[in-house]
Amino acid sequence: MAAGGGGHSVPMTDTTAVDAWGLQRDWLDADDQPHRSSDETVRTLRDVIGTPPDDLDARAPVVTRPGRRLGLGRARVVCEDGTVREVGDVLPEDFPLGYHRVTGAAGVDRLLVVSPGRCWLPDRQQWGWTVQLYSARSAASWGIGDLGDLARLRTWTEGLGGGFLLVNPLHGVAPGTPQEASPYLPATRRFRNPVYLNVEDVPGVDASDLVAHADAIAGLRASTTIDRDAAWTVKRRVLETVFGRRPGAGSDDFGSWREESGQQLEDWAVWCALADEHGPDWHTWPAGVRSPDGPGVAPFVAAHRHEIAFHAWLQWLLDRQLRDATGALTVLQDLPIGVSGGGADSWTWQEALALGVTVGAPPDKLNTVGQDWGSPPLVPWRLRDADYAPFIASVRGTIAGAGGLRIDHVMGLFRLWWIPDGSPSSAGAYVRYPADDLLDIVALESHRARAVVVGEDLGTVEPGVREALAERGILSYRVLWFEEDEPAQWPSLAMAAVTTHDLPTVAGLWTGSDAEDLLASADMPESDVRAGRAELLARLRRTGLPDTASVDDAVESAYRQLAESPCLLQSVSLEDAVREERRPNVPGTVERDNWRIPLRLPLESLVEDPRVLGLARLFAERDRGARDTVAG
Repeated sequence: MAAGGGGHSVPMTDTTAVDAWGLQRDWLDADDQPHRSSDETVRTLRDVIGTPPDDLDARAPVVTRPGRRLGLGRARVVCEDGTVREVGDVLPEDFPLGYHRVTGAAGVDRLLVVSPGRCWLPDRQQWGWTVQLYSARSAASWGIGDLGDLARLRTWTEGLGGGFLLVNPLHGVAPGTPQEASPYLPATRRFRNPVYLNVEDVPGVDASDLVAHADAIAGLRASTTIDRDAAWTVKRRVLETVFGRRPGAGSDDFGSWREESGQQLEDWAVWCALADEHGPDWHTWPAGVRSPDGPGVAPFVAAHRHEIAFHAWLQWLLDRQLRDATGALTVLQDLPIGVSGGGADSWTWQEALALGVTVGAPPDKLNTVGQDWGSPPLVPWRLRDADYAPFIASVRGTIAGAGGLRIDHVMGLFRLWWIPDGSPSSAGAYVRYPADDLLDIVALESHRARAVVVGEDLGTVEPGVREALAERGILSYRVLWFEEDEPAQWPSLAMAAVTTHDLPTVAGLWTGSDAEDLLASADMPESDVRAGRAELLARLRRTGLPDTASVDDAVESAYRQLAESPCLLQSVSLEDAVREERRPNVPGTVERDNWRIPLRLPLESLVEDPRVLGLARLFAERDRGARDTVAG
């Protein structure tokens, strides 16, 4: 996301003490320079955080592992499967993993999370593509890359010997227009955006539906940018028509799937119907529906059953299409650091959110004025008081159906930069989170889904973060533009990349067009932009690349370096593969076409392009050589 900087680990000093509110007032930046948050910021954030109840520690979740001491004395545990076990102070080594309920000697009922403490990992090194799915358009898609295009990318990748795809967040946004463009500011982290549906693959769609909207579909396919509003308007019209003529309950497995999905799905569908009626921000709704248990919600549900069922049905379609699209290939989905303050997750868990605060990053090398990502943070003690439900549901929902997870700004599981409303991004402070618990929950969800997990540890990385990730089998994220060491020296427990969606493409860096784009769209001093480009060019030239080299030579140089890394996962950007000069996003800008830039080639041409296939061969030949060495 907009998690800034270049993976610098800063030394801990005695100035990093944490106060009773979890605030870390003093901190060091990526250049080891000390900073202190202002008195005003500290006072504001203390008021926002508030004081936890005196008995919180006695009833908060216990997150542990088999063989560890519970600290509860003799306890009765009701396991997930309904069985009851009596345990002593130490949890048996063979105790089942999962989410249980425990009653200690004091009679307090609390959640017991038993984690393996380590994420699932593939058994061999793999390479794969990084793709902004919305940008990967085919002749068949309606102006935006969809789950049908994901299926095409998957089968193509498998044929080339690739082992994974890394895609942008696919999470749901408000159902009207304008559609939120940034994948990193969703309304929910539990459900998906129906704009990614391949409408022509929806059961019940017939030729007349397509003929009726033929001109609009043709216009979408001819668009030179990603027009989400236009794409969703046409898709929704067709989907509503199809849903309206569906046979009654029992005609497919939607009803049983909806029932199994439970209250979380219903809350999402109700929020969508309310957003259709009252707008995308629940703060502006009538008082009676501003929370899921508000007195006006039940009457609304009774009067809008058809509309609510429609939004639930869209999620059923998405679940089916995503599972079909990913097949047996690992598809890593991205978990944003937060959600929209007016969205569905904020509506559902508003009691756990901090009001009047957003999260971001202090000034760093990626953005020298700091960043504000617009999401309200969860208050750490309120998150514990909610049995970690918002976090568990977000991780589980994002992993579902794809087999992989990339945690955006993974340092946010340790501490987050909170910015009071109305303050510049630089005028914030760090707030600490219960990292050990959150990481062990990630490990449990990874174990259950057999999903590989990557933590985006770019930015100012405090001591102990990467060690904690490695101890749990969470892959580090190593990016060529930021690493001082050559890729051959990078750790094996990592995902290797040349760039990210927030950073220059190789072509943009090499030609200088990215620097000009940055100067035209971002509020950064020209000296910082020029110095940043020079630093990245030095990384690219490590192989002796001459100034007269072509863009093709520069791309090959970057990825030959990457192929030397021992990292478990090695990702190849499709923007680099097609020699795109524009990065998908420039953090902190609003006038630029962020998240709206399609790939330069349609999928039909991309999968046959010799430059793209050349990058694939580079890694496939490396893999064959490694297998031959093992066999020999």
